[in-house]
Parts: sequence; C-alpha cells; structure tokens
Amino acid sequence: MDLNHEQGLGAPCRKCKEKCTGFELHFWKKICRNCKCKQEEHYIFLSTEEEPKVGRLFENTKYNTLIAKLKSEGILFENQYAMTLSKPCAAEKKVSINTVTHESVSPFQKQALPRSMQVLLDEKEPVSDSEEAQYWKKQLAKQLPSHDQDPSKCHELSPEEVKEMEQFVKKYKNEALGVGDMKLLSDVNVQHYKVHYPTGDRNTTATVGSKDMSAESKKTEYPCYCCKKTIKEGDLVIFAERAGYDKCWHPDCFICSTCGEFLVHMVYFWKNGKLYCGRHYCEIEKPRCAGCDELIFSKEYTQAENQNWHLKHFCCCDCNYILAGKLYVMVSDKPVCKPCYMKNHAVVCQGCHSVIDPEVRRVTYNNLSWHASTKCFLCSCCRKCLFGETFLSVKGMTFCSIECKNMMC
Repeated sequence: MDLNHEQGLGAPCRKCKEKCTGFELHFWKKICRNCKCKQEEHYIFLSTEEEPKVGRLFENTKYNTLIAKLKSEGILFENQYAMTLSKPCAAEKKVSINTVTHESVSPFQKQALPRSMQVLLDEKEPVSDSEEAQYWKKQLAKQLPSHDQDPSKCHELSPEEVKEMEQFVKKYKNEALGVGDMKLLSDVNVQHYKVHYPTGDRNTTATVGSKDMSAESKKTEYPCYCCKKTIKEGDLVIFAERAGYDKCWHPDCFICSTCGEFLVHMVYFWKNGKLYCGRHYCEIEKPRCAGCDELIFSKEYTQAENQNWHLKHFCCCDCNYILAGKLYVMVSDKPVCKPCYMKNHAVVCQGCHSVIDPEVRRVTYNNLSWHASTKCFLCSCCRKCLFGETFLSVKGMTFCSIECKNMMC
C-alpha cells in the first residue's frame, strides 16, 4: 500500500485558511487529519508523481504503441502532458510567432493533429507552470483517482478483492476507456466519419473528406453531440472512437455527463451513449465508499445517509470509532459519535449555557440554540416562557415584547 503521505505535508487549506495547521494525510481517508478537508482543497503543488498514472491507465491497451512512439520522439509521457499550439495569422495564414503551451491537452493529440495545423484552444486552458495548470493536475487526480486503477493504492484489500479489481480495470479498458481525437472537421480522414442522411426517396452514405464526393451531396455542417449546435467544416472538433465517428463534440462540450467538468487530457469513458470521467464511470459500475473514497469490491458493505461505506469505514470522523448500530450525528456531512459530538461540536444553550445533547429537543433561531424547555427558552428580561409566543432577538437575547427589549437594551 502506497498512499504517499509525504506529498503536500504542511500545505495550507484554501477553505479553512489559518484554522488548519497544515495538510497531513489521514492514514486511510483521502482527507487532511487536521481540518478534514479533501487533499485538493489544500495548496498542494503536485509534482509529476501524479502524472504517470495516466500512462499506467493505458497499459495493455491499443495505446501502448502510441506511448512508445511518443517516447521515441523525445516526448516524455511521464512528465509532459502538453502540446505547443500556435495561433494562425489571419492575414497571411502563416504560423504566428506567439505560442502557448497548454497543460490540459493530451500528448496523444500530437499524433492526432497534422504538424501543419496551428490552433489556439479555448482561453480557459492553462499555461504551463501556472496556478491554473496546477488546477488541471488536481482535476486529473479527481477524475482519474489512482485508487480506482491500482490495488496497491487501496487500503486493506483482500486477495479476492484485488483479483476482482484487476478484472474490473481490465474490463473497462477493453469496453469503455478512450482518449478524444482532436481534428479539424475538414481534415477528417475518409475512413473516419461517415454520415447517413436522406437524399430523395432513399438513404445514402457520404464520407466527409472524400475527394470524389460531389459538391451537391457533400454535407458541411454537423451538430455537436452535446449542445446540438452546428459545427461547420473547418471548425475544431473532438471525436470519441468508442462513440463512433458519426458523433463529434465542440472542445468545450467534451465533458463528463455527471459532473460537467472538461475531461482532462481528453481521457473519457463511454457508456450508454454518454461520456464520463473515470470517477463517475466507476461509480456507475461499483459503489464508492464515502469514508475512504475507494470503490467497494467486498460483498458486504454499509449504506447510510444515502451513501455507501466499507463496514469498517462507517466510523466517527473524529476518533474512528465504528458506528454500525450506534448513535451518531452528521456534522458537515460526516458522521460523528455522540461523545465526540458533545466534546467538539455540540451547541451551547443560550439559556443555561450548557451543551445540548443531540437526543434532546432544542429551539434554534439565527444560529442560536436553546433547550426546548420552560427553564431555558425564556424572555431575557421578565423570564416569561416563549413557547408558542412571538419574540424579539437582539444581540443573543430574546424578549417577549418591545417594553422588555427597551428595559435591557
């Protein structure tokens, strides 16, 4: 097992800021032990350690020879997911001097695009070594978790679970995994893109790019499979071989159908007519543990709070006490045992100034709480019980009338 606990050690949290003393990876959860936020919420500038997993993902697939070719041309697959693209000069149709290196473009596209093509991708794509580039690397970690591919990255898998996971990975490599093929619509190979459309009383098949296709029958506009808007000949498009070459996407529309995020490096999974990132494809096929973020390959697991959990992982977020059959309280969507709740999270009654037991009824108003008791929910001035009464709240105090408010404020 290798969870790489040293990576990002001490990095500050974007959400908690100074409240977090620095990132420290939990021993089996994919969160910070100090603030309970996920790893990607911290300012962790990922090294190239995350990137080789894409290479591993395509091991034993038809892309193996392509990876070898990239390496032979000096393109290091393990640490270079970039492609230099140039903006065309509108006046002279020559290569622009200014080039920008983009992190979110797959190295496969170096082979997919002709060397003569110069295209400037969407402006949201990040320049190398920028903060935006780091964001794309974090998206890569989110969309293609290492623990969805590699049993050694998982926590305490049994030999049977390891075998099942290996079979699962092999199956999706053969049936669903692919990488987007970026082209100009006018450059689509004659064997690639066949379009069926009616002509007169019968259907005919035309192939885009065919030199012998008549001008009358050649179709030059196609709908984007996602947004349905027209793609014209000469526009930049993305094809997905798993989907068939009768479908294409705008670059901005090549997104996961579940999370709506751009498919980083254009690595996609195809199922039932939809594109998915690796994370959400796997969640269609297997339950994911809400505790450790890993896929569940065991036959027995727990379902609670509309989520799935390994039997040992449905536990207190603070002390790891297993909660099966026990009382727990959800705090920020995380289960907490009663002792930890009373110690770390319980609210204080504004009346008696003691913590409120989670099993006891309470009254809450404007982030203030009281025991639902005639001894606690009272007017701060005359001590009248406020159950069933209208009341005023000023600076944490409650009043039954304006007169009582004026006497105290």
